[in-house]
Amino acid sequence: MTGNRGDRALLDLDREHIWHPYGPMPAAAEPLLVRSASGVRLRLADGRELIDGMSSWWCAIHGYRHPALDATVTDQLERMAHVMFGGLTHEPAIELGRRLIELAPEPLRHVFFADSGSVSVEVAIKMCLQAAGPTRSRMLALRGGYHGDTFGAMSVCDPVDGMHQLFASVLPEHVFASRPPGGVGAPLEQRYVEELRGLFERHGGELAAAIVEPIVQGAGGMWFYAPGYLRLLRELCDAHGVLLVFDEIATGFGRSGTFFAAERAGVAPDVMCVGKALTGGYVTLAATLCTSAVAEAISQGGGGALMHGPTYMANPLACAVALASLELLETGDWQADVARVEQTLGTALAPARQLPGIRDVRILGAIAVLELDHPIDIDRATQAAVAAGVWLRPFRNLIYAMPPYLCTEAELAQLAQAMIAAAAVA
Repeated sequence: MTGNRGDRALLDLDREHIWHPYGPMPAAAEPLLVRSASGVRLRLADGRELIDGMSSWWCAIHGYRHPALDATVTDQLERMAHVMFGGLTHEPAIELGRRLIELAPEPLRHVFFADSGSVSVEVAIKMCLQAAGPTRSRMLALRGGYHGDTFGAMSVCDPVDGMHQLFASVLPEHVFASRPPGGVGAPLEQRYVEELRGLFERHGGELAAAIVEPIVQGAGGMWFYAPGYLRLLRELCDAHGVLLVFDEIATGFGRSGTFFAAERAGVAPDVMCVGKALTGGYVTLAATLCTSAVAEAISQGGGGALMHGPTYMANPLACAVALASLELLETGDWQADVARVEQTLGTALAPARQLPGIRDVRILGAIAVLELDHPIDIDRATQAAVAAGVWLRPFRNLIYAMPPYLCTEAELAQLAQAMIAAAAVA
């Protein structure tokens, strides 16, 4: 695939021409050249192997080169890799839609396939704006939230501490509540309850929807909060005629310990976004689900249709491998796997609570976080983790892991030691 180019030449070309996420040109630090991956390990061009503590940004929940997923991709390629979804349909999309509806909380009954998580959020925002009508043009979101890097998604990310301040002057101004108080098991704080009630009382008539990451705020701070706030949001949305959107892109498919994080609250949204782990990390795919009431309001409204249609919408290859990934979850024991990850990392990371510079250690499902009391030297922390045989991607003051569910106890112990080593030099 690389022809006669040596590794050094490839890295030089990368440095000169290729953008990497949230980076300058040229990149400030040279990336590691990956030659292959299997199981939970990345094989580097220089021969080293690293446990992937990130599941390739949270999506490779079954690890790499899973035989069932590989076979599904090969089989689907013999049929078709892609066909447009405008005016055409195909079995993988229909079957995947059926399965998502079966798995999603009632009354979500309709599925719009998108080609990335950010786009699924864009679609969710459009759904809500079209369904609510022209007099309701704002969203309510939470500080500390992150929903993607496209413009609609950026507009509902944290406007102060998020990554998109450069674009503040051109983004729509939405309504923001404070970040929820921390702790999944913590009681509701009356101060925050009153803040939410006050925002709905002041802005309820102009809000189309409230959008939140349920239970776990991901890239905005790896923050866990009590499910009772979701129940409160459901009550407030119902009282004020506002739709409720759950962004389950990072939390869906078992990551937080329940299949969808919303299950902890026992409430259902009007619109829900899923992505990342949907295909087990094989092909990009996301989906936006909605209730029949939302679908009818859009279809009977002024536009008469949902005004969105990605070129790769419902890509057959992606839909087929997503079905296979869901089958692996259904026929396996993901609950036991995620519980093992949570227990093993919780035990192995407990000593970190006593280390200098550690503000908090928190674990939920297959998510583990070391929060430091100072900004991290990301290069030093990354190098320390790599030296310990683990790939991590720290940011801000956080060293965290979201490993594949199939990690063994020994691999998880090594991952925890790498996190502690990274924290020690960060």
